[in-house]
Amino acid sequence: MDFALSPQQESIRDAIKKICAGFDDAYWLKKDKEGGFPNEFHKALADAGWLGICMPEEFGGSNLGITEAAIMMRTIAESGAGMSGASAVHMNVFGLNPVVVFGTDEQRRRMLPPIAEGKDKSCFAVTEPNTGLNTTQLKLRAVRKGDKYVVNGQKVWISTAQVANKILLLARTTPLEDVKSPTHGLSLFYTDFDRKTIAVHEIEKMGRKAVDSNELFFADFEIPVEDRLGEEGRGFEYILHGMNPERILIAGEAVGLGVLALDRASAYAKSRIVFNRPIGQNQAIQHALARNWMELEAAWLMVMSAAWQYDQGLPCGAAANAAKYLAAEAGFNACEQSVMTHGGFGYAKEYHVERYLREVMIPRIAPVSREMILSFIAEKVLGQPKSY
Repeated sequence: MDFALSPQQESIRDAIKKICAGFDDAYWLKKDKEGGFPNEFHKALADAGWLGICMPEEFGGSNLGITEAAIMMRTIAESGAGMSGASAVHMNVFGLNPVVVFGTDEQRRRMLPPIAEGKDKSCFAVTEPNTGLNTTQLKLRAVRKGDKYVVNGQKVWISTAQVANKILLLARTTPLEDVKSPTHGLSLFYTDFDRKTIAVHEIEKMGRKAVDSNELFFADFEIPVEDRLGEEGRGFEYILHGMNPERILIAGEAVGLGVLALDRASAYAKSRIVFNRPIGQNQAIQHALARNWMELEAAWLMVMSAAWQYDQGLPCGAAANAAKYLAAEAGFNACEQSVMTHGGFGYAKEYHVERYLREVMIPRIAPVSREMILSFIAEKVLGQPKSY
């Protein structure tokens, strides 16, 4: 068992670090204050060929695994970009996996290269206001009329909808009351984002101002039949192929953000002199930071284990969920401790760590809550009765 990164993986990490070095703390602080999608950062990664890291080479990708993608996403977050940088490219890495797996050759040729090249920006629309994590209860309807579907309804917490020209949409094509199982009757589409029939309302939120979150309102939005992925009614099954990779990647991002916060805290603890000694000489500071380091290292091993399982084609639901849970908690603990180590200065934007604490709430909440993960592990791993 070899825990070291391969030479290829090290080169990926180093290449991403080099790109990220062009976007310093001042860049991300400005984005945090003013908002606006980090187009320059997105373009830099696209120009270097990294947006299609997991896509097949024949469609403009690098044909690498989720392991390499997790390394990339950790490196982005750890560079100082945090969740603002990671979320700007997150969808490109895992989002179109259903197209890779279930799309026709024509769809893959049409849909994948523009994403890998950075020409298209896509949003992923699943969540609805009254369903939360209960995806099988989605109400947004797509009704087939000849060679198109007509969509009406609402989605919420849709990232990058302000800048997207494409949308990956999960919609109910058969009413819930007409299906044998609530997982049936949902269909998946990848199509143009038509702003004439989709109203986009941005949600003001705690952090990550650079990457927008939105409510979407669909009013007779039309989708050509050729933009449906796979069979009608099997969309829930298809999106499952993107859920485990998403958990693994956001776990990698949480670890990266935690390591970034820990590095800032450790450096400050060595330089800040109080009572004629560096505060890092005090065990009350030392022990907390040491604990953060151990938690982050353990979480990263879980991320790598889950990514390896996925890349080997093994069932990885438990590992992916565990990685997301452990990484989010370790990242949060490190970000909180970084603010506390800085004391009053931790509350000041110029030291950046208050931004990290606001942003680390994202992997703690999304794409699945801590409590749902605990329920999943209890049921699927430990054999306990289903609790919800």
